[in-house]
Amino acid sequence: MNEQPKIAVIGGGSWATAIVKMLSENLDTVGWYIRSKSAIEHIKKNNHNPKYLRAAELNASQLDLTSDINKTVANYDVLIFAIPSAFLVSELEKLKKSLKDKIIFSAIKGIVPETGLIVGEHFNKEYDIPFENIGVITGPCHAEEVAMERLSYLTIACRDEQKAKIISNSLKSWYIKTKISDDIIGTEYAAMLKNIYAVAAGIAHGLGYGDNFQSVLMSNAIREMKRFIKKVHKMKRNINNSAYLGDLLVTGYSVFSRNRQFGNMIGKGYTVKSAQMEMSMIAEGYYATKSAYKMKKENGAKTPIIDAVYNVLYADKDAKKEFKKLTNKLD
Repeated sequence: MNEQPKIAVIGGGSWATAIVKMLSENLDTVGWYIRSKSAIEHIKKNNHNPKYLRAAELNASQLDLTSDINKTVANYDVLIFAIPSAFLVSELEKLKKSLKDKIIFSAIKGIVPETGLIVGEHFNKEYDIPFENIGVITGPCHAEEVAMERLSYLTIACRDEQKAKIISNSLKSWYIKTKISDDIIGTEYAAMLKNIYAVAAGIAHGLGYGDNFQSVLMSNAIREMKRFIKKVHKMKRNINNSAYLGDLLVTGYSVFSRNRQFGNMIGKGYTVKSAQMEMSMIAEGYYATKSAYKMKKENGAKTPIIDAVYNVLYADKDAKKEFKKLTNKLD
């Protein structure tokens, strides 16, 4: 894979739009599958996504837009999936074209609910795609800041370094810096786990805890993340790198974090259902919490923060009481 492959994005939300914008800085043509035909027509006429990341200016003449996922899969070599994990299976059920010879990069920061797997593992086990043809695009990077062309950093992980370099070069620009990694499993688990810790940060804020507690929560969260990832995929990694610690911090603290926003509403007394109805976008941390809790029971990792969030979201425990207990388990 030495020459530039044809790259397409699967998904029509904020992060998909941000990735399309980044790719458009370097590629003449970017494939883009969006389910909504009306959104496609709007982008063609107005050069921006009508519902998500409206501030991102797009050049419709560069975009090969379609509402037929099979057309995109047939015509492109690299498929970047950037849809909520909760909808991945239903989108893949539309496929008639094979993924066997495709290179898959996941920009999905969550667990596939139907299988309990991170996205890379899902494609490997369900579609028999070798890990050498699977990669991960992770932060720390919020779509909203990409739209504003604020300096942002991405980590591109793949076992095949050449493929990671090609995607890295396709995404970087004067406002996007990229680095590559071979820790595909670890970076993807980190991207999933940080959403849970952002929900925890939001719950704490909603309950009235201040910055002093938040700093303790985040420092414990990175150590908890390290323990968890080590249990599922042991290899040498620096957990303080931006793909792990940096992504955790931006998701835990940023005003753009939908997971923090979701947790904040829970901390203020919203039910899970009412908080979800109030939000216009999916909070991946909600689904990730259930899967991570199940996994930690199987692998024996010590995860007091995940436990507390699970008890609040799924065991109907009182958030105030659960976080009071949690304060005594942190150091």
